[in-house]
Amino acid sequence: MTAPLLFNLDSDPDLATRLRNALDAEAGALEQRHFPDGESYMRVHSDPKQRDCLILCNLYRPDERVLRLLFLSHTLRELGARQVGLITPYLPYMRQDKRFHPGECVSSRPFAQLLSAAIDWLVTCDPHLHRYDSLDQVYTLRSQVVHAAPMIAQWIRDNLNQPLLIGPDSESEQWVAEVARLADAPCQVLTKERRGDYDVSVSLPNVDRWRNHTPVLVDDIISSGRTMLETISHLQSAGLPRPTIIAVHGLFAGDAYRALSAVSDVVTSESIPHPSNGISLSAALADAARHLLDGPE
Repeated sequence: MTAPLLFNLDSDPDLATRLRNALDAEAGALEQRHFPDGESYMRVHSDPKQRDCLILCNLYRPDERVLRLLFLSHTLRELGARQVGLITPYLPYMRQDKRFHPGECVSSRPFAQLLSAAIDWLVTCDPHLHRYDSLDQVYTLRSQVVHAAPMIAQWIRDNLNQPLLIGPDSESEQWVAEVARLADAPCQVLTKERRGDYDVSVSLPNVDRWRNHTPVLVDDIISSGRTMLETISHLQSAGLPRPTIIAVHGLFAGDAYRALSAVSDVVTSESIPHPSNGISLSAALADAARHLLDGPE
């Protein structure tokens, strides 16, 4: 059987290489540039006819990348690809899952419709499923979700002594508890009140019995970092050791990373390329993609 083609659309080249090797895929040749008016030019130099095509496109800045992703998937299908799959370690527009105020766009739904029409299947890592039970509630394509909990737990076991896992809010409870179970570590989950993007308060954790443990703050997404900073302030006041922060997706808006790294050790998965990356996802992403490649066309 002909090897699949893997196209790297402006994403981590090291991750692309490891995925390509794990999947025995061939690198797809792609030419991209911009016209003087800013419009995108794209040309596929590898023949995709009757071949499985994979696109690695990390969508952590979706508004900059989605149009080129649509152009590429459309072109591959038009040129005869058997199937077109997307590997995006970070899936955006999942947090806008409810209309909180009149007139708001529930953007997770139109975004899901857009991708579902453009590709045959999707591999991602720990999408922010809060009010949705699964991707199938909004996506109409085949999908595989990679869970980072086993890799995070392994990193904790390998690198930290006497960890106390702390989830910053109720949304994190189920999967922070899973990381704690896999790492064989105690955990606490706090309560959070958000009054704005940068105005967050969290409950004071019960730490008296854990003073000799290393606090490990675990969350799926770090954006503004205000929840983590508020929690760290409480931990410092309680006299606990310098904490470690672990996130699957490190967005780090504004000065979030600088502020967090000044008061904690910060580790993220490679879902979004960043200096804090320390947890590999490539093997799990490749396994998920292989499963979908072997499935129905």
